[in-house]
Amino acid sequence: MKHCTGSIVFLLIFLASCNNNRNQAVQTDTPKSGTIYISVDESFKPVIEQQIRIYHSSFPDANIIASYKPEVECFKDLQKDSTRMIIVARGLNKNEEDYFTAQLSYKPEDDILAYDAVAIITNITSNDSLFTIKRIKDILVGKEYITAIMDGKNATSTVRYLQDSVLRGSTFGKNVVASNGSEAVINAVAANKNAIGFVGLSWVGNNQEPKQQEQLKKIKLALVECVKCTEPGYYAKPSQSTITFSQYPLARPVFFVLKENAVNLGTAFKNFMSLERGQLIFRRSLLAPAKMDFKRRGGRIKE
Repeated sequence: MKHCTGSIVFLLIFLASCNNNRNQAVQTDTPKSGTIYISVDESFKPVIEQQIRIYHSSFPDANIIASYKPEVECFKDLQKDSTRMIIVARGLNKNEEDYFTAQLSYKPEDDILAYDAVAIITNITSNDSLFTIKRIKDILVGKEYITAIMDGKNATSTVRYLQDSVLRGSTFGKNVVASNGSEAVINAVAANKNAIGFVGLSWVGNNQEPKQQEQLKKIKLALVECVKCTEPGYYAKPSQSTITFSQYPLARPVFFVLKENAVNLGTAFKNFMSLERGQLIFRRSLLAPAKMDFKRRGGRIKE
């Protein structure tokens, strides 16, 4: 009987130990250490790479592994257990909130970190540098036949934004072509004086960054007519200032969506991007920080 009791006690201790080990395996990261995987819309790659680099320099034991891909693929990744966070150009919709709440027993957190813009780029030799919203739509539907180059055909945040905010139900013309990412758009426009391209501002807006300095020798930023300005005929380049004061109409948010119900590495990285150091990184990249004292702006264009 004693032998039997001892065996039961040993078995209980063994099972408790296994359970503790299993729990420890799940909780592999802390705010300053461990490894998490995030998916990032490719149009935000330059600025998010900087955020990760600076965070890692402060906490060398923290490894944030980012995959850069189209927005649709980021949302697909969020359904995987391995993906802790995505950084995209929109928050969760109601159906997505309901889905994740049912799967996780809590709603993932989402909020705006900064404001970006969809920049129109032209070849450095082009004389065509002024665009109205109407003209942009005419080009995108093929009424004005100029080759328009996108960072993807139908899955990127840039494509979705133009569909939602410019086309509004119309379809792309045959003159709209897809490339393999933002850098490919820049290279294609640099090689074709009759083409225009659409990319996120963080790829072309920072003239202090050496790689972008080289790119800006081959392409230039076009100006788009302000639709909210009282002064008629005012055209603005995409910049931190013109986004902040609603002068550049193709502005859009940078969202995080975080799938973490504890204060671990994902929450710490989100807090870093939301507080002073992270917001200054957005500012140095010439995006408009959302958590500092800047005027809020809308992401859609008035008719």
